[in-house]
Amino acid sequence: MTPFTYHRATTVDEALQLGRQPGTRYIGGGTNLLDLAKAGVEQPIHLVDVGWLPLGTIESLPDGGARIGATASNADTANHALIRERYPLLSQALLAGASGQLRNMATVGGNLMQRTRCHYFYDTGFSACNKRAPGSGCGALQGVHRMHAILGASEHCIAVNPSDMSVALAALEAVVVVRGDGGERRIAIADFHRLPGNTPQFDTVLRPGEMIVAVDLPPSRLAGHCHYLKVRDRASYAFALVSVAAALELDGRNVRSARLALGGVAHKPWRVPAAEQVLVGRPLSTPAASEAARLLLDGARPLPNNAYKLALAQHAVVRALGIAAGGMA
Repeated sequence: MTPFTYHRATTVDEALQLGRQPGTRYIGGGTNLLDLAKAGVEQPIHLVDVGWLPLGTIESLPDGGARIGATASNADTANHALIRERYPLLSQALLAGASGQLRNMATVGGNLMQRTRCHYFYDTGFSACNKRAPGSGCGALQGVHRMHAILGASEHCIAVNPSDMSVALAALEAVVVVRGDGGERRIAIADFHRLPGNTPQFDTVLRPGEMIVAVDLPPSRLAGHCHYLKVRDRASYAFALVSVAAALELDGRNVRSARLALGGVAHKPWRVPAAEQVLVGRPLSTPAASEAARLLLDGARPLPNNAYKLALAQHAVVRALGIAAGGMA
């Protein structure tokens, strides 16, 4: 591990001032950054501990939404009465991630910032990884890519975003609140994570020195009919092969509004408004859910080892919608 300095920030302003130094990284629970530093993938010069800042509260907003502080733990967020009552989809997604011990340490801000779990990225013995060493190539393209992206990938990177929480936040249309030298900035969750394109080394749109301070959730009418479905190799402590965040607002049996997001298939949570709109105005049925899944997966470009994800995602979307609705018409 490369030597680094450590400073525990006591205020947001102090953290931002320290964050201006080149080579500085913010650290909360450290459940991802420390692993990367030990492996030599990340080589921070300065670590600024923001885990002690007063950013861990979860509170109702005047408009009926909710604000989750960036340092709130995944466990506290999943089990908070406000989140369980108004945003059970988020609670389900958080509880599907990692292990109890990791959820106790991991923070909401850190979860948004976790890096992709591609083994070519994590293992510095592989020289070809554009995310770790831009311009070196993508070892996964011609290598083992069973876990990798079928949507939104590029010739430079086919890794996927590993976060369960972010998939639920995408369906809930959350907003990430950040602070930096330019003051506060609000970023829609749909715009927060980047597709790899020609610069896969950048996972998010955060500017140098910016820090996540909160996640805002808008008022929602989707609490009564939602489900987070995670398909993985084993029942616990495994990343998603495919995941689905499904939420519905029902008027009797008819769908008034719908939200769908896929995880495990792209560099960011994947939403397609047309896939949601096709469900609106009629009872949920297997053909309608299948059509939504088809639209959600339109443009997919699987590779030989991960072509199974197409059928898996199709069935997962139909199943998640059926569970959310309490059955098909």
